[in-house]
Amino acid sequence: MSDPMSDVLRSVRLSGGVFLDVRLSEPFCLISELTAADCRPLLDEPVQLVFYHVVLKGRATVILPGEEPVEVGAGEVAILPHNDTHTVTSAPGLKPTIARSLVQPAPDGGLARIVYGGGGAETHMFCGFLGSTERRNPVLAMLPRLVTLDLRSAAAREWIESSVRFAAAELAEGRLASSGVMSRLSEVLLVEAVRQFAADAGPAGPGWLRGLADPQIGRALAAIHREPASAWTAEALAGIAGLSRSAFADRFAGLVGEPPIRYVTQWRLHLARQRLREGHSGIARIAHEVGYDSEEAFSRAFKRETGLSPARWRQGAGG
Repeated sequence: MSDPMSDVLRSVRLSGGVFLDVRLSEPFCLISELTAADCRPLLDEPVQLVFYHVVLKGRATVILPGEEPVEVGAGEVAILPHNDTHTVTSAPGLKPTIARSLVQPAPDGGLARIVYGGGGAETHMFCGFLGSTERRNPVLAMLPRLVTLDLRSAAAREWIESSVRFAAAELAEGRLASSGVMSRLSEVLLVEAVRQFAADAGPAGPGWLRGLADPQIGRALAAIHREPASAWTAEALAGIAGLSRSAFADRFAGLVGEPPIRYVTQWRLHLARQRLREGHSGIARIAHEVGYDSEEAFSRAFKRETGLSPARWRQGAGG
């Protein structure tokens, strides 16, 4: 699949997989949390984590402190973009058990499992993750603490359903599903959840997501994210969007909340901060990679934005 939403999400370096097969029976109530250790060996040292539950059978209620309970049933996904500790229960008010204490490692190296509950109606789900090495991920920062996705309404429904069926069959046989398929499924679930969140939020949603949801502005945003070092002009981006320069500039600013070239600058500096934090490249090389003709021009733009030179910012471990 290739579309503005998935192109942009792919550009922020998220990767993931599935780590837990959960089989519950009513009544049940679990306190659930995800740690970096749960993601190994598929992902080393993530700074940010996204936790999700795909409900294959039955239903469960997800409760976050300070939030209203949200029920999810078979064919739905609960995604926690900020990895908040939460409760998964058959009904509010039950005494919780810590989920980690119930994990049974697979003796044959397959998927770890939880089997728990009072023997009533059954709920079956698998739990997965997405991880990022970025401390400030612009995609995740705009999302609420809990996003739900109805797989029946997803644009990639057919692919997701076939992947979920594959995962369910592997789980039933006690095998660990292909990490490549599960990693791709994790990415697509987040893409679809963000897409659905943006559509549901409508005009009141975050500007960046409103822009992505717009077919014309979304094409321009995806181009910026794919090729940040290109010599972007408003005219060039308007051509990608299929609009006149003035119509494009007005529409972009109205949806995203800032002019297109300002957005280009912000995205380049975001990428620069990421590369500086990683610490592998020299400043001149980073300047070139994110679209600046010289280290001096990059340093001036960076200091205007952060108040520090790139070298000083790097020494401070990225603020």
